[in-house]
Amino acid sequence: DPTKEQWKEILGVCKSKSLLPFIDLAYQGFATGSFDDDSYAVRLFAAEGMQFLVAESFAKNAGLYGERIGAIHVVCQDAATASNVLSNVRKRNRMMFSTPPCHGAHIMSKIFKNPKYMEEWKEEIKKVSGRIQQMRKVLFDELARLKTPGSWEHILSQIGMFSYTGLTQEQCELMIEKHHVYLLKNGRVSMAGINQNLSLIHICRCRRYAVCRSRWSPYH
Repeated sequence: DPTKEQWKEILGVCKSKSLLPFIDLAYQGFATGSFDDDSYAVRLFAAEGMQFLVAESFAKNAGLYGERIGAIHVVCQDAATASNVLSNVRKRNRMMFSTPPCHGAHIMSKIFKNPKYMEEWKEEIKKVSGRIQQMRKVLFDELARLKTPGSWEHILSQIGMFSYTGLTQEQCELMIEKHHVYLLKNGRVSMAGINQNLSLIHICRCRRYAVCRSRWSPYH
C-alpha cells in the first residue's frame, strides 16, 4: 500500500513515461476509514492534470455484492478528448451488457443525494475500518504471544480488508487441510472474517503450527 510520498513518486514516473494510469478504487473507505484519504491518489493525479481512468466499486463499502454496482471514471485534459472517450465508452457498454441492473444504482443515488444518509454511511464505514484495524493489532499480538517464528510486522503495516500473510503454499495447504482455516494459497486472508474470540485464537495457533512444521518462515 503506497504512502502519500510514494504516490507522488509513482505520479512522477507516470508523467516521465507518458503513461495512462488505471486506478482501481475497489473499497474506498475500508482502508483507512476515510473516503478522502483512500482517494488521495485520484485527487493527486487529477490536480496534476493527468489523464487517467478510475474503476470504482460499491460492492464492498456499501454491501451491494449482488448488485455489482460501480462506475468507470475517465479524467481527460480537454472537452474534445472527453467527447471521444464518452463515445467509445458507450460503444463498449452496448457490446458488453447494454442495460445494467439499476437497483444498486438507485440505492447509491439516494445515499449521495441525501446528506444525512451520506454521513451515516461514512460513520458506518469508519466503524468497519476501525474493527479491521483492531483485528490486525489483536492478531499480531497473539502471534507474538505464541512466539510464532518469523516477522509479522506486515500485518500492522498493511491496510484494508485483506492481509498477505507471507505464508507459503505448503503452509496454507496445511492450515486448510489439517485445521480447516481457509485462505487463498498465495497467503491472502480476509481480516474482516476474523473475530476476537475463538476464531482468532484458533487461526493464530494453526498459523504457528504451519510455520513451525515448515522450513520457511513468513518474511524471515
